[in-house]
Amino acid sequence: MFVRLSANMLRRRLPFDEILALLITDTTSKSLRQVIRDLSSDLKGGLDPQQAFMKHQHALGKFTAYMLGLASASGNMAEMFEATARYLERKDEFTKSVRSAMITPMITLVVTIAAFIWFIAYIIPQMAGLFLDYNIVLPPLTRASLAFAGWINANYWWLLILFAMIGIANYMYFGKTVSGKMKMHEHMLKVPYLGPLLHKLNLEVFCRVFGVLYSGSSENHEVMKISAEATGNTFIEHQVKTVTMPMMMAQGTDLVKSMEASGVFLPMLIARFRSGAETGGVRESADEMAEFYEKETTLKMQAAVETIKTAVAIIISIIVGLLTVITAETALIQPTASDIMFTR
Repeated sequence: MFVRLSANMLRRRLPFDEILALLITDTTSKSLRQVIRDLSSDLKGGLDPQQAFMKHQHALGKFTAYMLGLASASGNMAEMFEATARYLERKDEFTKSVRSAMITPMITLVVTIAAFIWFIAYIIPQMAGLFLDYNIVLPPLTRASLAFAGWINANYWWLLILFAMIGIANYMYFGKTVSGKMKMHEHMLKVPYLGPLLHKLNLEVFCRVFGVLYSGSSENHEVMKISAEATGNTFIEHQVKTVTMPMMMAQGTDLVKSMEASGVFLPMLIARFRSGAETGGVRESADEMAEFYEKETTLKMQAAVETIKTAVAIIISIIVGLLTVITAETALIQPTASDIMFTR
């Protein structure tokens, strides 16, 4: 909100010190109000804008602080604040979309499966266990449920230990190590249906930041570095830093060939950048691809979210239906008098 309001007021040509003064009085967050107050004081005191903003990267975020500091020292302040605001808004929208598409349905599904296992392992044996003392032929689903419950009760400690070890191993590898996180981000781009969508979302952010920072000078390897870091995907960042940038700096390879060699940029983006390089419109090409990917991914993400929610709803319906059938089957067992009289 701080960046968006600043961008809107900068477009109306308000002085930045006046904008900061207005935001100090209007901001409800005490911590953010203090950050804005310190920024105003530092800038009025003549501190370099980049240093002033980077002092507060813990609150604003490293990339946001870098971009705002760069904007304050440049001649296109309103444009760079606008681009940073768009980046933050798209990042927030991306996070919400991923949560809706993957995290929330996964949690719902896991809880449903856990409830199903608990019902089969505990409730069904309580209901049908009475009949085990008599020579009563149990229905097939009830027999299968009791067999599964017996296996769960005999092995649950081993299962808990196994799942705990798998969870800890995944966390230690994918969450704690750089190589593990990079592998996870690489595999995310290969997930059926959602992978290409996430890839385009990452490239949209890359193009948006690249379009703001690109100047056509020899220093554009730094632009590549910042744009790759902004994507939030460590695999894309790694490929750009270890393939694209060395080719541009050490080997003198042109921009498009260096990007193509990384293997993370899609053919359409490469083709558009090649066309832009030939006509001197690389920056315009980056802006066009950012807009294109934004429109495409917005529509496809909505469709993906609805598809995944529908699939999860179908799975839950099947589980609930199965439980209903098992419960009804158990409830309809009708032992005869001879079954009750003759125990095993």
